[in-house]
Amino acid sequence: MKIITHEGNIEEHSFEEEIGRNSLRHTCSHILAQAVKRLYPQTKLAIGPSIKDGFYYDFDRDHPFTPDELEQLEAEMKKIVKENLKLERFTLPRPEAIKLMEEREEPYKVELINDLPEDEELSFYRQGEFVDLCAGPHVTYTSAVKAFKLTSVAGAYWRGSEKNKMLTRIYGTAFASKQELEEYLTRLEEAKKRDHRKLGKELGLFALMEEGPGFPFFLPNGMIVKNELINYWRELHVREGYKEITTPIMLNRSLWETSGHWDHYKANMYTTVIDDTDFAVKPMNCPGGMLVYKLEPRSYKDLPLRLGELGLVHRHEKSGELHGLMRVRCFTQDDAHIYMTKDQITSEIKGVVRLINEVYSKFGFKYHVELSTMPEDHLGSLEDWEEATNGLKAALDELGLPYVINEGDGAFYGPKIDFHLEDSIGRTWQCGTIQLDFQLPMRFEAEYTGPDGLKHRPIMIHRVCFGSIERFIGILIEHYAGKFPTWLSPVQVKLLPITDRNNEYTDKIESMLKELGVRCESDKRQEKTGYKVREAQLMKIPYMLVIGDKEQEDGTVAVRRRDGTATEVMKAEDFAEMIAKEIKDRA
Repeated sequence: MKIITHEGNIEEHSFEEEIGRNSLRHTCSHILAQAVKRLYPQTKLAIGPSIKDGFYYDFDRDHPFTPDELEQLEAEMKKIVKENLKLERFTLPRPEAIKLMEEREEPYKVELINDLPEDEELSFYRQGEFVDLCAGPHVTYTSAVKAFKLTSVAGAYWRGSEKNKMLTRIYGTAFASKQELEEYLTRLEEAKKRDHRKLGKELGLFALMEEGPGFPFFLPNGMIVKNELINYWRELHVREGYKEITTPIMLNRSLWETSGHWDHYKANMYTTVIDDTDFAVKPMNCPGGMLVYKLEPRSYKDLPLRLGELGLVHRHEKSGELHGLMRVRCFTQDDAHIYMTKDQITSEIKGVVRLINEVYSKFGFKYHVELSTMPEDHLGSLEDWEEATNGLKAALDELGLPYVINEGDGAFYGPKIDFHLEDSIGRTWQCGTIQLDFQLPMRFEAEYTGPDGLKHRPIMIHRVCFGSIERFIGILIEHYAGKFPTWLSPVQVKLLPITDRNNEYTDKIESMLKELGVRCESDKRQEKTGYKVREAQLMKIPYMLVIGDKEQEDGTVAVRRRDGTATEVMKAEDFAEMIAKEIKDRA
């Protein structure tokens, strides 16, 4: 596949390469825009980049595109592909570029040109009658786009600002072959079935309400899942030598100025005034953790000091970016901050990686690792950043853990290691992170007394395993399609007596199970057993115990699993022992 690069060179690349995928999908976004201008010429063009798994293009028109119009657009796009139009890159001086876009009545393109730096080259791409302001890259002919699909329509503010006009965004995807496209669309359909918002409502886990956009309500079943995750987190951290703390949800401006958040993160913070003093609701737990560290003198003998916190944080996310539990404004971070000496960096990072690996393995996740380096907006000297980045690299290399470099995506105070989970249908999620920080201990003047009797500055690790407990629950819902492992399931056993005369025996079994800590319920309604079984299966309950006269006489239960496997008759005591072990082992 021939590609026109950002510089205008022609290179050969495959779809398996990132530049190949991006070029094909970016070209498809131009084909979409060309189809829109052919069928609906009054529509104004905004932007149309390639994104992960596809592309989108934003348009300004009086009303959103309907499903019928999307079909018409797809048909027109196929015509453009068959026309085998050549893509040609050309550049123009600023005045001529503005004139071209004004002649074509494209005000959004004129605005983009005016906002670009004076010395930036203004490149355009032409395919047939269609011309677009664009940096590329693209394939050389429209016929290279062999398999594509328009997938959805959404609203999007121009340039991501709520102060600007709402545009219509069409999403789509493109692949090198029809087979790859079909496989992707099948995964999309599976993802819709697993949508955590749909399952969360059906299973009574959480609610999202107009009274609090981005602030989820956890319902009784959801609280069971959340608390089980927290119990697991606490057991691991006690074992690994962490001490748990809680810091206030709101602290004054001077703290956030010291930490750097007031200058670098204020747009994402909720603020208020108390007693004529500016306060902020915490978007992160780390500054409060620094205050805890400084409460008493520290010695090198105290280090490493591992402090864990399940801290509720608030961040202002734009309303258009909110998405169920995946993107919220209020969430619980399973934070920990490790204070250590420089010679402890490698061993501590190894310990954190081992812990995160154990957690992800427990849930059946595969993962890959990215090392994110210094962003443009950062604190501290280049020397500090280089030393911190090299510390993370050394630990990963020593562990033999493969990783890729993600240039410029570190936190403003230090480089980080990010863990990207792969779920059961192949999607990736960024959850765990390890951030090495030389800056915050310096800004807070944190110290410890070394073996030489002198004061030294500790190094700080910020790290999370789940990332956000709320988001992790959303990921787990979709990963398991709502069928949580038994230890996480809100209801672990549903007892189904066939007739009223079986109720007393059912009650005895329920009591026995509850004494062992099993979460169970009895369904004594006068309904057919098959109906009650189906209802329990819809609620994704791991085990159903059918109890009739024969079971009552023999002291047994007929065990049905939610996956529909054959019924197994067991002694009630044997089932109780089996499920208690399954829960205890978090199998």
